[in-house]
Amino acid sequence: MKLLLQLFFSFFQVGLFSVGGGYAAIPLIQDQIVNVTGLMTLEEFTDLITIAEMTPGPISINSATFVGTRLCGVLGAVICTLGCILAPFIICLTMAHFYYKYRNFSGVQNVLGALRPATVALIGSAGVSILVLALFQSDLAGIQLSNFRGIEFVLFGVCLFLLRKYKMSAITIILGSGVVGTVLYLLKDLILL
Repeated sequence: MKLLLQLFFSFFQVGLFSVGGGYAAIPLIQDQIVNVTGLMTLEEFTDLITIAEMTPGPISINSATFVGTRLCGVLGAVICTLGCILAPFIICLTMAHFYYKYRNFSGVQNVLGALRPATVALIGSAGVSILVLALFQSDLAGIQLSNFRGIEFVLFGVCLFLLRKYKMSAITIILGSGVVGTVLYLLKDLILL
């Protein structure tokens, strides 16, 4: 019961402070689950984020559901998901009321403009954390060049190029990366035998 309460309050905090949507929530979830509570390792968390990214739905809710399931089964999934959506639900209802009442007030536009850089920083932080983990299997503090993963680096570069240059579908990129990565690792394992 104590773990369920801890998970609920952790994800309630994530929902309360994840300004900017799902991707902005990833570093907050990581901080709560990996750094503060130590309930998962960074590698376990990144695997769950990868799965949450590939499944339909908002990534923050998918992440909460996967973390809850991993730690406490179905009840954990329900508790974490509720914790993640309760604060934004209340805030959205309240903000919608005030926004429609005061939307022409310049102070509202100033606040929204001031929140945009913080949102970009949160999303960027999540991206850098996941990239460093994918390339070095550690967080920023533990990077060692001997742990550099060349296959992931090449896949990242090719995917980034295809996304930016040819505006390919994210679904195509994800599926293609999964297939190519699997084939490359199978070939690597066959060569090392």
